[in-house]
Amino acid sequence: MPVLETLGGALFGAVLQVLFDKLDSDQVLGFFRGRNLEEKLLKKLKRKLMDVNAVIDDAEQKQFSNSLVREWLDELRDVLYDAEDLLEQIDYEYSKTKLEAEFHTSSSKVHSFESKIIALRDDLKSLLKQKIVEDFKICISVRSGLGNKVSEKRNESSSLVAEEVIFGREEEKEMIFSWLTSETNDNNVSILSIVGMGGIGKTTLAQHVYDDPKTKEAKFDEKAWVCVSDEFDVLKVSKAIIGAFTESKDDSEDLQMAHGKLKNKLSGRKFLLVLDNVWNEDRNQWKSLQTPLKYGAKGSKILVTTRSNKVASAMGSNNTHELKQLGEDHSWQVFAKHAFQDENCELKEIGMEIVEKCKGLPLALETLGCLLRTKSSVSDWEGVLRSNIWDLPIENSKIMPALLLSYYHLPSYLKRCFAYCALYPKDYKFDKESFILLWMAQNFLHCSQESKSLEDVGEHYFNDLLSRSFFQQIITDIETYFVMHDLLNDLAKYVSGVICYNLVDREERISRKTRHFVMVFDDVQYHESLHDAKGLRTFISISEYYMISIQELISSFKFLRVLSLSECSEVPDTIGDLIHLCSLDFSGARISRLPDSISSLYNLQVLKLNECSYLTELPSSLYELTNLRRLELIGTTLRKVPPLLGDLKNFQVWMDKFHVGKSCEFSIHHLQEVDHHGELSVRNLENMVNCCALVADFKNKTHLAGLRLEWDLERNIEDSTTEREVLENLQPSRHLEQLSINGYGGTQFPHWLCDNSLLNMVSLTLKHCKHCLWLPSLGLLTFLKHLTIEDLDWIESIDVDFYGNSSWAFASLEMLSFTNMKEWKEWRCMLGAFCWISWQAYQKSTLV
Repeated sequence: MPVLETLGGALFGAVLQVLFDKLDSDQVLGFFRGRNLEEKLLKKLKRKLMDVNAVIDDAEQKQFSNSLVREWLDELRDVLYDAEDLLEQIDYEYSKTKLEAEFHTSSSKVHSFESKIIALRDDLKSLLKQKIVEDFKICISVRSGLGNKVSEKRNESSSLVAEEVIFGREEEKEMIFSWLTSETNDNNVSILSIVGMGGIGKTTLAQHVYDDPKTKEAKFDEKAWVCVSDEFDVLKVSKAIIGAFTESKDDSEDLQMAHGKLKNKLSGRKFLLVLDNVWNEDRNQWKSLQTPLKYGAKGSKILVTTRSNKVASAMGSNNTHELKQLGEDHSWQVFAKHAFQDENCELKEIGMEIVEKCKGLPLALETLGCLLRTKSSVSDWEGVLRSNIWDLPIENSKIMPALLLSYYHLPSYLKRCFAYCALYPKDYKFDKESFILLWMAQNFLHCSQESKSLEDVGEHYFNDLLSRSFFQQIITDIETYFVMHDLLNDLAKYVSGVICYNLVDREERISRKTRHFVMVFDDVQYHESLHDAKGLRTFISISEYYMISIQELISSFKFLRVLSLSECSEVPDTIGDLIHLCSLDFSGARISRLPDSISSLYNLQVLKLNECSYLTELPSSLYELTNLRRLELIGTTLRKVPPLLGDLKNFQVWMDKFHVGKSCEFSIHHLQEVDHHGELSVRNLENMVNCCALVADFKNKTHLAGLRLEWDLERNIEDSTTEREVLENLQPSRHLEQLSINGYGGTQFPHWLCDNSLLNMVSLTLKHCKHCLWLPSLGLLTFLKHLTIEDLDWIESIDVDFYGNSSWAFASLEMLSFTNMKEWKEWRCMLGAFCWISWQAYQKSTLV
């Protein structure tokens, strides 16, 4: 049973769980036993951490209204991070010893570990003795490690409309009215979920609909409004629903009695039930709650407001509507209503700029409007405009508590991931994969299921935050990316405190407690203060300039987990001193080699060398990095891949090209056991012999999404049979989505392109295959969308074989292109279902 709660746990709860796990790990215990060290030190440290765990949840709640508690938490977090660093050092030494099969750690080092554990325990003891701890509601003498969760009293909602006028929601209201008056074909209760981030106006919208005269047109026999508690209990909610329908307090003693009352109340009657502010995601609990509700008459409706799409899914919503931010005009209306008694032209101009900063969030507009209503001078309004409105003290702002409520209900492991997002400036566009890899490097990803990979866990975390509206997905014709609303970016900065620092949004000096740092431009004034952050774990530069050399970085920051530098020309041997390093990114660097010492980075999980155009080979001992999971070589002219990489567990390679050499040293057999991801171009296939083609084993590379097979167009084709055998043995996985064959010299295409083996193919290109006599039955590729055929000189006729004799030929095709078909004379179009394809081809092809 985990020591820590998973729902609503403190931000540091995830750190504590990591520490508890490490203290109980075979590595740490093995290190102490192997050197006859006193294990009691570990037990004493664990007891102090359990004392911390007993008060941490209550302390996190109080920090939002008590600056002293916040300072205490900052000090505590610093000590916890030091503890994590120390235990990881011990872990590293144990792994090093195991790999080298001998002890290399000096006695002074051992003594150092002992003294550091004692110092950590004393620091925790001192923090727990501070007067402020006595005010916490949870007794720190609890040794179980399970502090009673102090629930935060949430402001309950009612059906009464707080705002007489609601701006910008007419379309949503009409949509809901339409749903309320619609008739379904079955007797099931219809459920509509309104989903959106905290403070966007879900409750207000539901209130206006509930009390609107138009709702009477639906002719409900019963109506009820229930604000659902965050601590979800089926009996408690059932009793609340009974009380709402009967307008009296229900005294049911058990669920059987409560459900019996609800069934009797609702049987054969058409009802409207609003469940406001729902958090529970447990489908089984919802099924239990809904059992008596199913006895309602046909046309009964349940309207739900929630911050999470997962809640909507768990409830089995028939419809889900995501509430968006207000437009410019409606935003101004909300702000002006609260900010002005008599509109002032001079203040209006300033107000318009303030409204723009609010990004259409009704709660932000209302709060700032109310604040500025009490301030009539231009200087006051300009002061608000110039300031960071999201840094307003909590006592003076409803924005932060509203968003903090969403944050507070995150599981502790998600809190840590979300707080790390403070590392990036506002409006920063990020992709899912990058965030997941950073979380992985910081040891934020944990899963009890061995069948799940860390990448899968990270995707689950990310999608969870996305469903809770902490991230926003942007899809364009060119790309898909994610952003954070400014309010949420500020929330991340608030909860992370000084831990995360970027040079765009921060003006104060870098703190000694800063652990994560991003630089987006060069500014020497921060050079000296950066050195104060000795415990730095992240250093990312997305700038062309540095204020510190790589050698200085290595010597100054021994606890780095993430290092990303794009503008360096060499990597010193001392890189091996960064024993905590989990992610190393030299993408775009002008390096020609990596030192052998990199193989001592036993914790390294991710190595990125994309666009390193001068890099031609990797250290032969790279396979010693037993924790390496991902190697990126896109845009890198690599001549050979180190041997034995295929022996690494969960190892993935992302490379876009590989040149087949004539010697064994550059043979494709180097790719045999490597799990390729993304897209791969294999060039100079004329150098490959048939047996090597089979060894490449592309058929089992199930994560390879795209494959380009290329021969030198200038070569002399001596044996077309050999080329056909080579291509036959390069059969890709059935999961392949994109395939390009360029310069192939055989007279026939391989059987795997003709026998429907590549059912998941989306894009196919056949170019410069000048000796092929006919086309395969490509019409059988059910999901094929894009087909390009170019420079197939010997093709004279396209007949029914091209379609595959199927009534579903080219079922998904969107683009068909023929170019430079010199001998093409005849197209035998099949009638009926195939006529459209010939017309489409005629319209979109270029016949030369």
